[in-house]
Amino acid sequence: MAIINLTPQIIQSATCPEGKAKLDLFDLQCRGLMVEIRPTGRKTFYLRYQDERKKQRQHRIGDSRDISLAKAREEAKKLRARITVGEDINAKKHRLRQIPTVAQLIHERYLPFARTYKRSWTTDEGLLRNHVIPRFGDRYLDQVKKADIIDFISAHLLTHKPGSVILLRYLFNCAKRWEIPGAERNPTEGIPLLAEENKKERYLAGDEARRLYDAVCRSENTMLKFIVPMLILTGCRKREVLDAKWEDFDFERRLWRIPTTKLGKPRHVPLSDGALSILTNTPRVKECPWVFANPKTKKPFVSIFSPWDTARRKVGLADVRLHDLRHSFASLLINSGRSLYEVQKLLGHTQQKTTARYAHLSPETLLDASNAAKGAVGSVMGVMPSNVVDVPLVLAQG
Repeated sequence: MAIINLTPQIIQSATCPEGKAKLDLFDLQCRGLMVEIRPTGRKTFYLRYQDERKKQRQHRIGDSRDISLAKAREEAKKLRARITVGEDINAKKHRLRQIPTVAQLIHERYLPFARTYKRSWTTDEGLLRNHVIPRFGDRYLDQVKKADIIDFISAHLLTHKPGSVILLRYLFNCAKRWEIPGAERNPTEGIPLLAEENKKERYLAGDEARRLYDAVCRSENTMLKFIVPMLILTGCRKREVLDAKWEDFDFERRLWRIPTTKLGKPRHVPLSDGALSILTNTPRVKECPWVFANPKTKKPFVSIFSPWDTARRKVGLADVRLHDLRHSFASLLINSGRSLYEVQKLLGHTQQKTTARYAHLSPETLLDASNAAKGAVGSVMGVMPSNVVDVPLVLAQG
């Protein structure tokens, strides 16, 4: 390190000694100002200083080809004045280095987090990999603007459902909650969540449930007649039923403990008389811990779609999905007068708005509610005109 009275001529003629990575020349006139000379001939002005913690720092002022010595001295003095009053002159640069790209956020923070609590994290991974990363992956978080999100939504919804859009909002909300640099504002804020207009609502009527039960009882898959009624009578998810073990059921307390749910947390499901009857009649496979196991493999079914599809088509219910049995369970409860809160707990939802989507009121229930208005009106009905001709004509005055 050499401290000399720098001049433009010295800077222009100076070269880095052979075998050295660089040569630092400090200016005698301006404390901390230095010019770094590389073997390539590149010469850069820096200010070297100590921060509030007495650590030595270096701030780049500019290339000698772009800024003169006089301008470098002037800028160095301004920087020292800012440092004197406690300002971190490298804060912006440091912050920019800390801002991750969208792809880094997804792979380094979000997916490891999602794996800890979401059984469906692989669905998130697929949506992010196929739709979000190709569009935003190489952008830093602070580079994603509201206009970009609107353009993405407009193009995406022409061919896809809004799942990726909803997940993108959640991704930025997580980054903001985790206080990740660059995510101080969520670019999706103020853009309405787009509901799936084609979201299917299908509920089994009483006669349909009986026809379906008759069909599954005739299925070549001998376990289908136990699996389908269990889905209807508990409202549980397909995988929760297929993976159920005998040890999870407490027959004395009439409780089914599902160890791992969609949210990655255990929950308890009360067992109705119907559910207990199913379990009582389900044949136990020797040395097999699973309740509804495949008799051939003694392991849970990977899929029951083929026998299910055959059974539903035989009775003209090809549009009924397995998940619709969960819808039907919620619908039956609502129409029997149970509260939305009770249904929420039975379905294992964390938010009531999720349950509300399943809460289907039958036309008969709505008609009964409408007829109740007659009783509320009371005697007023007796004096109300029943026909337009009963209403006297009143001439306007003036």
